[in-house]
Amino acid sequence: MKDYTNYKWFFTSNNVLVVGGKSDEQNELVLKHFLKPQYTIMHTVAPGSPFMIIQSDNPTKEDLNETAIFTGCFSKQWKTRNKHIEIDIFKGEQIYKLKTMKLGTFGVKGQKETVKIKPELILIIQKGKFKAVPNPNGESKLATIKPGKMSKVGAAEKLAKIIRDKFHLPTHKDEIMQAIPSDKLSVK
Repeated sequence: MKDYTNYKWFFTSNNVLVVGGKSDEQNELVLKHFLKPQYTIMHTVAPGSPFMIIQSDNPTKEDLNETAIFTGCFSKQWKTRNKHIEIDIFKGEQIYKLKTMKLGTFGVKGQKETVKIKPELILIIQKGKFKAVPNPNGESKLATIKPGKMSKVGAAEKLAKIIRDKFHLPTHKDEIMQAIPSDKLSVK
């Protein structure tokens, strides 16, 4: 398997890897390197999200729910501060690409399921990295992240201070910035 750490990734509470693109270019690469026809993929109904691929033939209900939340939280929809974000769920075999489609854009043939998620993440340490994920599964929660009014830099600075002061862990805002959504955050 390709190195997933160069992409948007997290492990579900069932320890299943989910990998997605951070950009149009990465959406192309993630579908090329991490997709199998039977794998489940998620993308927001509105444009502007990573294609998140669950690296499992049989994801559980928890895996599906957590991936849907993660997909919505790392989409352009996060910045709109909507209380709910719609996510499309489909299989790898349904994806197609026409030569006329721009970079990072794909079509989906056949039926897809659509779910609504509530955008909210928790900051934890996963595989030695700070990660904003949908479900702590008993792991030590460092902070809660929701849509809000703070800039990404401001939120990262606040999170780094919380982690240093409350948990006595050495950290820098740059590490946190890699883990959190793009902008318009609330931190507790």
